[in-house]
Amino acid sequence: MSWATPFQARVYREMVKIKPGRVLTYAELAKKIGAPKAYRAVASACARNQIPLIIPCHRVVRTGGGLGGYSSKDGLKMKRYLLNLEGYKVAA
Repeated sequence: MSWATPFQARVYREMVKIKPGRVLTYAELAKKIGAPKAYRAVASACARNQIPLIIPCHRVVRTGGGLGGYSSKDGLKMKRYLLNLEGYKVAA
């Protein structure tokens, strides 16, 4: 991950631990990496993820259940599809 900053690398290392069918919020992920107020920076790291199917940023959502963004082609449509495929039911 030579393209990632040290902070982004911490986010990505934690993100790969999220099991299929599960999600974390940006805030929960920020807490897990020891930076509880950096939830926006976590969202930014997700947006800059260059390998979104390997580092599953689709498993990170907004507090309250909103999907947030997704950096892949077709954005939120793809994020919703991947989450449903993995067994996480996304509200319509």
